[in-house]
Amino acid sequence: MALLTPYSKVPELNTATVLLVENEEELQSKLANALVRNENDFNVNVRLARKLPLPVENKETRPRIDLIVFIVNLLSERSLQSVESSLAHLHSDCFLGKVCFLVTDDGRWCERSSRAAPEHLEGVGGNVAHSNHRPLSVLSDPLLGDL
Repeated sequence: MALLTPYSKVPELNTATVLLVENEEELQSKLANALVRNENDFNVNVRLARKLPLPVENKETRPRIDLIVFIVNLLSERSLQSVESSLAHLHSDCFLGKVCFLVTDDGRWCERSSRAAPEHLEGVGGNVAHSNHRPLSVLSDPLLGDL
C-alpha cells in the first residue's frame, strides 16, 4: 500500500495544489469552482478524487499536494465509510497542517441518502481523532451549506 506523503516533492512557486476527496461529486464540484474562481496572487490547482489511494500510474507526474480536504456528507453512510477507509492511505505527517475535513448535512441530499445515526458519527469522528492523536471538535455553521 503506497501512502500519500506530504513532503515527497518540491513545491511550485506561487502555486498551491488542493486535493478534494469526496464519494459524491456535487459539493466537490462547487467547492472546486469556488477555489479556482477566487482571484489571488498565487495559482490554486484543484485535483478531485473519490477516495484514496490515488492511482500509482501517474505518481511521477502528480504535483505536490499542499492540502487534502475530505468532504463528509453526514446524510450519507457511504461518504463516512469512504473517508474512514481513505485515511489509512495517508502518512501521519499529513495531519500536521495538510489535512482538513469539510462536513456538511445539506438537506438536498436527504432523498438520495439515509440519515446517519448520531452515535455512528461520534464513532467515526472518535476513531479518526483517536488514531491520529487529535482532539475531536464539532462545529455547526449554517453559512457552510451555501457553498
